[in-house]
Amino acid sequence: MTSKNSSPSEGDDLGILDEAASLDTTALGVLGQTSQVSVTLPAGADDDDDLVEDVVDGEFTGEILVGELETPRAAVDQDAVEQDAVIGAVDENAVTADADAVVDAEPVEDSEPIEDAVPIEDADAVVDAEPIEDPPAPAPAPAPAPAPVAAPDIALVSKRFGEQAGQSSRETADLLTADRLLNPSQLTKPEPEGTWSHLLYTVSGRRINIGDGKRARERKALTARIASALNGGARFVPVLSRKGGVGKTTVTALLGMALADAREDRVIAVDANPDRGTLADRIVRSPGGKSVRDLVKIHDEVRGYHDLSAIVARDSTRLDVLASDPDPHIAEAFSDEDYRNVADVAAHYYSLVLTDTGTGIVHSVMRATLDKADQIVIVSGLSVDEARLASETLTWLETNGREEQARGAIIVLNQSTPGSPLVRLNELEAHFKTRAKHVVRMPYDPQIAGGGAIVFANLQPETRQAARELAALLVESLRAKAA
Repeated sequence: MTSKNSSPSEGDDLGILDEAASLDTTALGVLGQTSQVSVTLPAGADDDDDLVEDVVDGEFTGEILVGELETPRAAVDQDAVEQDAVIGAVDENAVTADADAVVDAEPVEDSEPIEDAVPIEDADAVVDAEPIEDPPAPAPAPAPAPAPVAAPDIALVSKRFGEQAGQSSRETADLLTADRLLNPSQLTKPEPEGTWSHLLYTVSGRRINIGDGKRARERKALTARIASALNGGARFVPVLSRKGGVGKTTVTALLGMALADAREDRVIAVDANPDRGTLADRIVRSPGGKSVRDLVKIHDEVRGYHDLSAIVARDSTRLDVLASDPDPHIAEAFSDEDYRNVADVAAHYYSLVLTDTGTGIVHSVMRATLDKADQIVIVSGLSVDEARLASETLTWLETNGREEQARGAIIVLNQSTPGSPLVRLNELEAHFKTRAKHVVRMPYDPQIAGGGAIVFANLQPETRQAARELAALLVESLRAKAA
């Protein structure tokens, strides 16, 4: 505003006009547009720049110029006029807030002058304006459907039979095994077996251990085959021969020693020869005069292995032998029923029961022996007549309803004399392979030929190897039948 009679001097306090670029005009923002307003101050007025005095009896004494045009008044919204009239007494932020609430007013065109300005009768008329209603709140979005919850995985925990509820985390002492607790990296490897392996181990001060040699590995693998578990009850294996002197008793003893030496369970060989048998003579320890007849007498009174161990003889391989009666007249009385009673007792304490059946296949004990047989071993000598009798034994089994036992039989070609045999072993072996499951060659051994007690560890390596191979084939055949 500019006074008509006086002009402000330099240094006077002009209020909000101090911030203007000119004393005659200042820029005011009205409804988002910028206009130059020229205000004439009344004469004789003090240096108070409060614009409230410019409103006299409800009339505004100033003039508003829009653009370059000067008009008595501006046709503006009532709320905007009120804000300009009380600008000195209201905070700038409040003015801005009120300006946002201005009732709809048409914008002023710069190219057209504003005519017929309407005087404002009363600034309080602003309150009569209708309040602006707040826009309706948007409807809340529907809540998303809950995502399907996957079923939790149920951990399957094995429980022992008879475990009480709530005790599934408890473990018994048998679960603390060496395989579970011992760290393999901390264990010392056993001393290697084999010439070169052991030599290197010794020279290096036991620092270099390359493991067992080839032969040692093969021997241990064969031992593992023999020691394979046999589930279920006792297995009965009769050793048959239709001709004496072919080595049937010897093969029974060798087979029993090979089994007992490698296995952890008990093995017994029963001499069921109706005549005077010699099976007990093939082991070092004497049975003390006890025989199969003694077991027949007390078979109903046996309550434990201790009762049985007083009758049987045991050799260094832990093979138990039940000898035949030394009196041939009493031995002839050993009947089918007696054998069954002995077999029932032996089945309670032994896993493998070998039976030396004696000469022939039609004697009194043979029927019971074949009825209980799980595997048959037939021994043949290395001569034409011995080989023919062994083959006829297979024929007899096939014609008497025991075809399966004949096809699964193991044939042992036993060489009981030194030197090269007169028969061609390859042809003999080929013949029996067409009729039986396995064929094993048992070489000649001077210790066996002498007729004395057999020490398994002192046998020739070839003989011991053949006996162990026979034992492994027997165990594998029994396991295959049980599967």
